[in-house]
Amino acid sequence: MRTKPVVIALAAGCVLSWGADWLTDGGNVQRTAWQKDEKILGTDSVKGMKLLWKLKLDNEPRQMHSLLPPLIVGRVNTPAGPKQIAIETGVSDNLYAIDVEAGTVLWKKHFVSTFTPPANGGRGGGILCPGGITATPVIGPTDTPGKYTIYAASWDGMLHQLNVADGEEVAQPSKFMPPNGKPYALNLFNNMIYTHTAQGCGGNPNVAYVYDLATKKVGTWGPAGGGMWGRTGPAISANGTMYTGTGDGRWDPENGIYGNGIVGLKPDPKTKSLLLEDYYGPSNAEWLVKRDLDMQVTPAIFNYKGKELMVDAGKECRVYLMDTASIGGDDHRTPLYRTPLLCNEEVNYASAGIWGSMASWEDSKGTRWVLTPIWGPKHSQFKAPLEYGKVTYGAIVAFKVEEKNGKMQLTPAWISRDMNHAEPPVIANGVVYAYGNGEDTDQSVADVGLDNTAERRIPGSTHAVLYALDAQTGKELWSSGDQITSWNHWSGLSLANGRVYINTFDSNLYCFGIKK
Repeated sequence: MRTKPVVIALAAGCVLSWGADWLTDGGNVQRTAWQKDEKILGTDSVKGMKLLWKLKLDNEPRQMHSLLPPLIVGRVNTPAGPKQIAIETGVSDNLYAIDVEAGTVLWKKHFVSTFTPPANGGRGGGILCPGGITATPVIGPTDTPGKYTIYAASWDGMLHQLNVADGEEVAQPSKFMPPNGKPYALNLFNNMIYTHTAQGCGGNPNVAYVYDLATKKVGTWGPAGGGMWGRTGPAISANGTMYTGTGDGRWDPENGIYGNGIVGLKPDPKTKSLLLEDYYGPSNAEWLVKRDLDMQVTPAIFNYKGKELMVDAGKECRVYLMDTASIGGDDHRTPLYRTPLLCNEEVNYASAGIWGSMASWEDSKGTRWVLTPIWGPKHSQFKAPLEYGKVTYGAIVAFKVEEKNGKMQLTPAWISRDMNHAEPPVIANGVVYAYGNGEDTDQSVADVGLDNTAERRIPGSTHAVLYALDAQTGKELWSSGDQITSWNHWSGLSLANGRVYINTFDSNLYCFGIKK
């Protein structure tokens, strides 16, 4: 996130106001999902939050995919004057710029596609491989105040650079990846664009990519089979190492195979190629791959008492606390701390566990918090000091990072109310925003077996519900109730300047906030 002063003239004189941005999925390069600069919504004001507008976009859903999390620029200089703009991305190769004050489209960019789903489904088709744009773009400021550039990867693997104000290309598109793959949210650090791919879409290998904007060189690294499908893409540490979880592959580092673990990759300063910097494999990685319990979650990186720490998780439903100086210790299998099982007592690979991404924030007293979504019932043996009823479908779980007897640990603080498949939260000004996505996540049925098709799952999906929780206690402060009429798959929340954004499968973007 980046803040900048905005001078507002009033009858009584001039006051200095601040605008907040949300320029990348997860809010920052560390993927903490913490909006540090929110000044409008808080624990009291959020109780009066209303639906400000709902905007129907002409993006055509593919399989169960539709819209990606919007990005927010607090102040953009446009021909019509300064505007706060949301950039929304649709899977059918669309980018939209939205005036958030009016809830109207300023411009649309469509990338012409020749993608044709294969007739027999398989990798290259189906829910896992919808084609189109699957990576949330990233926005970077330029040297000119009020001017910003969107970096977006289109279906054909080309990297586009567009002006936020008008959607015009500011540079020639450049080759970044093979076509029809499945990259995840782009990240921007030190003039380099990072992402990773998964699930072998388009017949392409699962690879991490880095694109150097200065030289146009592309660096790659692959875990030899394991897909990297953390929802909000890679998290990046202070020294430029990108971290991501892996899944769908064996853990055999002696033979260069890094499935079902966590890898840290760093660009070579001269060649720009990606090199393996560090790696971690859970002690039960071999069992995890047999049960399809992938380590497919985007980590969150943060500072704590002079150290740079990281948290990550997977479908088994444990959270791992690591030091980025050596994420798995000398043997690459020993984190600083591993929680007990939070959920997934039945070892369900499809509808339980931890999915998406982690979150972290620090309160005014210096307490460092870690949050994770969980799917499915809470584990019968896992407890927290504050709980709000039975958890059947999912919840948000909050921990405090603490040091006891010379060792780091994650201490349970609260478990939220039940949510219908809780998605990764966003934190701002003492409030946790989270939602149940309402999606039918079952990939098999008793009388058929594996039946992971959009045709079966879409009718079983309901609607999303957005919640605001007290970040200290997990108590519900506000809920959208039945105002959101559809569900979403593989999307997320964005928040800036008193507005919370959520989108749905039917290509609607909802904006909640305080009415003036």
